Amino acid sequence: MAPPDYDRQAFNRSRCATILIGIGLMAAVDEIVFHQLLAWHHFFDRSTLAIGLLSDGLLHSAELLMLVAGFFMLARLRDDQQFRSDAGWAGLFIGAGGFQLFDGIVNHKILGLHQVRYVENLLLYDVLWNVAGLALVWVGLWLSRRTRRPSAK
Repeated sequence: MAPPDYDRQAFNRSRCATILIGIGLMAAVDEIVFHQLLAWHHFFDRSTLAIGLLSDGLLHSAELLMLVAGFFMLARLRDDQQFRSDAGWAGLFIGAGGFQLFDGIVNHKILGLHQVRYVENLLLYDVLWNVAGLALVWVGLWLSRRTRRPSAK
C-alpha cells in the first residue's frame, strides 16, 4: 500500500505539469488568434513593427518552452504511473486562466505593453478578457477542490 502522501504528491505533480501546459496553450491561442490571425496587437506595441514581431517571437518561444516542460513532466508521471487525470484537468484550466488574467491585468493595464484591441472604448474588451480568465481559473479551482481527496476503493 502506498504511503498517505503518495496520492497528494501525485495530485500536486500532475496539476503542476498541466498548469505549465495550460499556460503554454493559452499563450499559443493568444499568439495565433490575436497576434497573427486577427492582428489586433503584438506582445509589445510601444515601438516599431519589427520590435512588435520580435516580441511575438519571444512570447512564442516562451510558450513552446512551457509546453515542452509540461509535457516532459507529464510523460514522467505517466511512466511512473502517478499521473492523475482529474488533477491534470484542474491544472490545465488554472494555467490557461492564470495566463489570461496575468496578460489582462499585468501586461494590458499595469505595464501597458499592449491592449486587447485598439479601439476607442476598451472596457468591453478588457472585461470580457478578464472574465474569461476568471472563469477558467474558477473551473480549475473547482475541479481541483472536487478531486483533491483520493477516491475510496
